[in-house]
Amino acid sequence: METQPLLETYLRQLRLPTFIKNYHPFAADAVQQQLDYPRYLLALTEQEILKRDQNRLQERLKTARFPVVKELADFDFSALPSLNKAQVLDLARGVYIRQREAIIFIGNPGLGKTHLALGLARTACLQGYKVRFWTAAGLVNELLQAQDEHRLHRMIAAARKFDLIVLDELGFIPFTPTGAQALFTFCSELYENLALLITTNLKFADWVQVFGDERLTAALLDRLTHHAHLLGESYRFRQRMQEKPK
Repeated sequence: METQPLLETYLRQLRLPTFIKNYHPFAADAVQQQLDYPRYLLALTEQEILKRDQNRLQERLKTARFPVVKELADFDFSALPSLNKAQVLDLARGVYIRQREAIIFIGNPGLGKTHLALGLARTACLQGYKVRFWTAAGLVNELLQAQDEHRLHRMIAAARKFDLIVLDELGFIPFTPTGAQALFTFCSELYENLALLITTNLKFADWVQVFGDERLTAALLDRLTHHAHLLGESYRFRQRMQEKPK
């Protein structure tokens, strides 16, 4: 058997597709540049690793299911001077993900909450974290469907495999009691197991309008605001964290 077909067969068995693509042209370059064998192999290996990293990134971005591409670099912080830019950029380092903390971005519609959430989440993907994006309404619908099909626990178990979950637009649509309970169960099960990023147009004292049950709302807030990073709130609003429904 000729050397080249045999080599490519072995490379396929070793799952080195980038080697197959590059070994011949890289060999010609190595001869021209008078590279020794270790440098030739190093160049091939670097390309294989680079391609694998690119493939893994594309898979993470696909799995995240972002509705649109938003970058933090494109956000106009000057249009929202009350927002602490330094805090946002510090969060973009991803420490909150490693520490399994929450970010809650509170503000009126049109302030760019979703842009910031998507920007932070995409940055997390670039850093190697596994991310999943949901709108609050979309997540509740999926939870209820999973519950009807007796696979809610499997859905929650699958969610635990992510490093960061984004829950967008909490408060835009009120939930049924069953939906509110399903979301409470979801958040409670994931609490301190991964990082959460939530955007909402409601102050904490108004969350009962969405969940409909004061004790359920208070219990959820106790979990979500523990070690939470708040964005878009004033000092007076931070004080209102203590005014949770009893």
